[in-house]
Amino acid sequence: MKRFNIVVAKEDGGVEIYAMKEWLRQNPKHVPSGLDATSSTSHQLRNGLRREGWSVQETGSEIRLIPPGSVVPDILDGDDDDDAEATEASFGLEFQLRDFLAQNISAIDVNGKRLRLYVDPTGRDGVEFPTATGPIDVLAVDDSGAFYVFELKRARTPDRAIGQVTRYMGWVQQTIGKDKEVNGVIVAKEISNGLRYAVSVVPNVNLFEYEVAFRLRSAQDVQ
Repeated sequence: MKRFNIVVAKEDGGVEIYAMKEWLRQNPKHVPSGLDATSSTSHQLRNGLRREGWSVQETGSEIRLIPPGSVVPDILDGDDDDDAEATEASFGLEFQLRDFLAQNISAIDVNGKRLRLYVDPTGRDGVEFPTATGPIDVLAVDDSGAFYVFELKRARTPDRAIGQVTRYMGWVQQTIGKDKEVNGVIVAKEISNGLRYAVSVVPNVNLFEYEVAFRLRSAQDVQ
């Protein structure tokens, strides 16, 4: 069965890939007229988006939909670093990593600080938090009010991640985080040596690698 994904171009020339139905549920203004992101089939949604000017690219295992006017690199004949196949288990899509971290943010220790999702005065939480320079994957705060900008990569992290996270940090520092400490957190399956060198001269940016593990237990015993 083919996967249906939305491809969103980023300002730095990269792309973000989301499961189509999940993305449409989170962005209902893009759901084609007369359709529903939950009850409509993936084929109906694809056809509806195509009628509204979206581009469709297809491989043997995937169908990718690109918003009108978006320019993306050739994603069918070769993945860029963000989407490189990991030899070990990894999150299939960045939104899965984002949602997992958001749901478990209180268990994440960054320099001895416990975090919680940032919530703005309107009640908007820090998941895909909108800014003038693009959405922040996860925006969190600690008990002192210091901000933590999370930039997430599902597989190996290219050097340009440092430019992304510092851009968002700068926006927070000049807007909602005035007079507050602003930290960056880059999370990936694997951190490249190039990125380690880059971060060594950038203050307040932390690097984390995640691991994915699961186990099976017998469900036959009566509780």
